Amino acid sequence: MDYKVVFTTLDTVCEDIISNMCAPSDMPYGAVATRLVTCMKEIQEHGRVLEPVVAGFISVFHHYDFDAQTPGNGYRTLVKVLQSCLFHIIHKGRYIASNCNSAFFRAEHNASEMEAYCNALCQLRALLHLAQQLLNDNVRGELYSLPHTDLSRQFVQEYSSMHKACFYGRCLGFQFSPALRPLLQTVVISMVSYGEMYGKQQPGLGMAALSLLTSAKYVIDPELRGAEFERITQNLDMHFWKSFWNLTESGLLTGFSRMASSPVQVNVTLTLPPVTLHVPLAADPRLTTTVSPPVAHWGPGPVHVRLISCELREGQDSEELLSFSREDPPSISVSQLPWVQKQPLSPWLLIHFHGGGFVAQTSKSHENYLRTWSKELNVPIVSVDYSLSPEAPFPRALEECFYAYCWALQHCHLLGSTADRVCLAGDSAGGNLCITVSMKALSNGVRVPDGIMTAYPATLLTTDASPSRLLTLIDPFLPLGVLTKCVNAYAGTDWGTVHPTMGRHSVSSLRRNTAVLLSDLTQGASNWISSFLEPGRTSGPGSPTSTMRRTQSNVTLRTAPDVSAGHHRSHVGYPEGFQPLRSECQAFVSLTSCPIIRNPFVSPLLAPNNLLRGLPPVHIVASALDALLDDSVMFARKLRDMGQPVSLTVVEDLPHGFLSLSQLAKETEVASSVCVEELRKIFQQESLKCSPFHTVLA
Repeated sequence: MDYKVVFTTLDTVCEDIISNMCAPSDMPYGAVATRLVTCMKEIQEHGRVLEPVVAGFISVFHHYDFDAQTPGNGYRTLVKVLQSCLFHIIHKGRYIASNCNSAFFRAEHNASEMEAYCNALCQLRALLHLAQQLLNDNVRGELYSLPHTDLSRQFVQEYSSMHKACFYGRCLGFQFSPALRPLLQTVVISMVSYGEMYGKQQPGLGMAALSLLTSAKYVIDPELRGAEFERITQNLDMHFWKSFWNLTESGLLTGFSRMASSPVQVNVTLTLPPVTLHVPLAADPRLTTTVSPPVAHWGPGPVHVRLISCELREGQDSEELLSFSREDPPSISVSQLPWVQKQPLSPWLLIHFHGGGFVAQTSKSHENYLRTWSKELNVPIVSVDYSLSPEAPFPRALEECFYAYCWALQHCHLLGSTADRVCLAGDSAGGNLCITVSMKALSNGVRVPDGIMTAYPATLLTTDASPSRLLTLIDPFLPLGVLTKCVNAYAGTDWGTVHPTMGRHSVSSLRRNTAVLLSDLTQGASNWISSFLEPGRTSGPGSPTSTMRRTQSNVTLRTAPDVSAGHHRSHVGYPEGFQPLRSECQAFVSLTSCPIIRNPFVSPLLAPNNLLRGLPPVHIVASALDALLDDSVMFARKLRDMGQPVSLTVVEDLPHGFLSLSQLAKETEVASSVCVEELRKIFQQESLKCSPFHTVLA
């Protein structure tokens, strides 16, 4: 829709509501009518200021795309998010204007809804102002500000003090596909309930019961949920995030995942012993180079991997392979049943590195889509369970992934493949490792993979500002506070924040204690949550929660802290008379000054051309609503400008981490299938040469 039409419609809707609420009538709304009128006037003001700002972005944001066929960058994303917010306001405003005279009109509920979106619009206005500064101060075409500039520092300062709870309450997930919003609210409610119980000494059933009880109040009261989520994402430590993210690997959740995903005949975990490998040189296979086992931080150690194959193939049931099994004796699998027919070696091999911010998860939590990939591509998959930070900071994970890659090349016959064509695949942190493992293969003279498929990769592990990274102020999946904790952990500056003594048994206990909570929320609360997304299904104006929401709306959300009292002094030159809302719970964001984050094997976007020249074709699948979108766009442009083969696909309306949600909505299934097709291109291409200008838009 034309942006001018959107703003004109917004202004008309605001005028309709103001006229209805100010006109003499028998409506007994009193103070609620006053709140609505005040709110609509604020929305009108924001809209009139934002229209020329949006026009300015639309006139230039095509200069920041990968190419004309792939429209996608952070400036486009910010405009898209703003328009989503305006669409919600217009939709709600039309409902209010049409039904305010109805006997069943719930004035309190609708006023609270509109106030929540007014607050969100105010904060988005601030983000667009920050984006204007990026646009004005950066070189045309560059999405990232230069390191150590005032812009990057201002970005972090604004994150620390800006009010963000409005994006996690009633407005949660407004920018994403509607099919994902109930799931998103379930995840957020789970997190805040878990966060409230976090650190309390409770037995398993006690913690699950208390968490389930506390979750009810977050379902009923969106403002309370938003405030608690803001507190958690800003200030809880890395151990909380590791333990919460690892809940995705609890037996209950993985059991559900396996039932919903494609069945496979081989699913075995292996331990690769720390022995020196002698790998043929790519330039002359008659010569070899030695690849040492990973040694960083604590010396040589084994590497753990998982082998997944939809069909049993030669070598996969051999005694030699089973001797590497982590389980003693190896578990019985369907592959050992007498009626299972053994297939010949596949010419393809897929090696996978999972995401999780370098700090959490394993192949088990990514198993759902890997099973589907194995079936659709009919390829054996090796997924590497690399060591996690902060206990194992850089370069331990890279060493383990490179060692596993070389081991797989040498032992491909045990994995059910001839390795005629080898592809690396990974998401987020795993996408980073796909690129850096290939760089390491080039540096060591080892055979590089035939292609890389990376989804929403992290290619720049710094806090440098970019337009898409402004989304970390509102993104429930990737808040800046959490992102910096992951970066600091991988860089080694957060060593000791998670103690190894609290490792496996503690996490397992946390998984068990919370499994009941997540199960109940998934099955039952999602129905409640869906009702809160639709008008007409929440508590009435006389309820206690309504009173609480009204108090919070009028005091906490609408009044910024007194600057003169020292709460916050903004270094951003906002227009006169405008300031974003400020949070009462300010975040402490620890910036990483460690030079490791600018190491090219940590941030490949900063790698010199000689370390990237010779990479195989790189196929990047990014999301238009991902805070790391600009990482993908800039890295793809860098490779293209070098003449390296690269493609970029940008999917719409999905968050960071959409592969882990691939079975939960049609849109995520489509995005996962895009990744499958990119993998298929790598495996089926006849030549290593791929057009460097090939792009796709999903």
